[in-house]
Amino acid sequence: MRPFWTKKRFIPFTYKIMIPYLILVLLTDLLIGYISYTMLVESRTEMAETNIRTLVKQTRNNMTYQMDEIQRMSDTLFSSLSLQTALQFTGNQRDVMLNIRDNIVPQMKGPLLLYGNNLRLALYTVNEEILEVPGDDMAAPIQRRDYYVLNFSRIVDTDWFRYLQGAYADNLWIQLGTDKELGNLSHFRKLVTSGAGPTVIGYVQITARLDDLLSTTNNTFPFEQGMRLRLFDNQGRILYEKGHSLEGTSKDQSDYLSIEEDMPDTGFVMEAQVPHTYLNKDASRLQRVIVAICGISFVVMAGIGFVVARVSGKKMKRILKLVRSFKDGNLEKRIEFTGNDEFVHIANSFNQMATSIELLIHDVYEQGQQKKQAELDALQAQISPHFLYNTLSAIGSLSNLGEVQKVTQMVQALSRFYRLTLSEGQSVIPLEKELEQVEAYLEIQRVKYADAFTVTIDIEPEIRPLPIIKLILQPFVENVFKHAWFGETIAIRITGKRLGELLELKVIDNGIGMQPEALQSLLKSTVQASGYGLKNVEDRIKLRYGPEYGIKVRSLYGAGTTIRILLPVQDQQLSLDESDP
Repeated sequence: MRPFWTKKRFIPFTYKIMIPYLILVLLTDLLIGYISYTMLVESRTEMAETNIRTLVKQTRNNMTYQMDEIQRMSDTLFSSLSLQTALQFTGNQRDVMLNIRDNIVPQMKGPLLLYGNNLRLALYTVNEEILEVPGDDMAAPIQRRDYYVLNFSRIVDTDWFRYLQGAYADNLWIQLGTDKELGNLSHFRKLVTSGAGPTVIGYVQITARLDDLLSTTNNTFPFEQGMRLRLFDNQGRILYEKGHSLEGTSKDQSDYLSIEEDMPDTGFVMEAQVPHTYLNKDASRLQRVIVAICGISFVVMAGIGFVVARVSGKKMKRILKLVRSFKDGNLEKRIEFTGNDEFVHIANSFNQMATSIELLIHDVYEQGQQKKQAELDALQAQISPHFLYNTLSAIGSLSNLGEVQKVTQMVQALSRFYRLTLSEGQSVIPLEKELEQVEAYLEIQRVKYADAFTVTIDIEPEIRPLPIIKLILQPFVENVFKHAWFGETIAIRITGKRLGELLELKVIDNGIGMQPEALQSLLKSTVQASGYGLKNVEDRIKLRYGPEYGIKVRSLYGAGTTIRILLPVQDQQLSLDESDP
């Protein structure tokens, strides 16, 4: 049955690249479009907001200027000594009339003529002998510059006057009487004498239309597009409003941008509410333009990507064809591309890889043969007839002497030695098994040499279960008996410990040692007359673990020899599973 994945439809890699490429182009266009749209809308909004803020400031400044003019008019009347004298004049009716004509009316008409807009200037006198000079109906809208000389009795009983009297309010801007209904704003203050004991001699009320005070708003603010303008007093009451109806709305309504400007010395606050639809009125047009540009950009980039994919696909097909041929075992074919691009580098790398694989196959084959031969040599050396004959001869001699116990001991040791040597065909065994084989060999030697040697084994308990290749300790112990023993006794020490990720084993003796030239000869020899050489163990270690591991020999002639074996620390279960059967 064919694998499931072979049934999948083949899709060229270049076309697969097109998918993330198109997604990237699309995301890039969307990101650029969004950023452009946001920046343009913010720029347009900031410009519109800046214009509105400028208009509000200009309107506030213009209103402040006109109110300052009215304030100066009031200050002039307040500080006029001649007016103070005229308002306190008493006499016959004719003289009072002349006093009004010559001293009061001119001081009221002069400032009115200098002011640009229509005003109502009302003078309320406490002096009852002053005759009244009525003007237009004060309940009607202001149509011209007008002045009034009225008796204080006209306002003394009004609610607004009693409120001002109770609040000790003076020289202030406020809506009085019918001002709210008519859209007016009045400046009201007392007139007092400048003598030693100031006395109230009258009151001045100067009334102006709020539309005149805010005259710059008529042609500058876009009221037709939903803009609203309001004027609040210091108590939050609306004095003036223009634009769309504000009923049911609040100052912080989210559909509007609220711009406020404080008016100094009055406590008034001017507020402009600008709808966001006005600030963003060009957003839809900008959005359509940016969407069109991003769409064109996506189509162009997709076309370029498709062309590049087609061109690249041709070279990829050639590479794929050669790879399939390579998979079928044809290692001789090579790719030839001209130029100096990525495909040329891939072709060169593939050619080099094919050559390396050919060489590697050859090397691995030879290395496998060498490894098998080295392991076979080690096994054959241990099953040497010479060693077996000597041992059996010793057993026969002991039997003739009646040493039954020693015969039994030697036979059991010999049996255990060869059983551990064969180790069921495994080439990798735990370290403790290797030590058991050494112990079996030493048992045989103890019977032969009557305990004329001592052996010390110092192995860390935690490394005993670790796997190693077999037959790497016993050969060096055997060499001690064959080459190092020159006196009546000899001492052997076997140590083992873990050094990080390394396993260090040592076989140390206090025998005769070796001359440097003898040591070199021993390392180079693979098979010796009395057994097998150190070079065999060295080769097997390097073949299995790598060139960085192996054997180090230090020998001092007349003092002894130390064999140091370095192996990697490997997982026990894994190494045993991977061992040769």
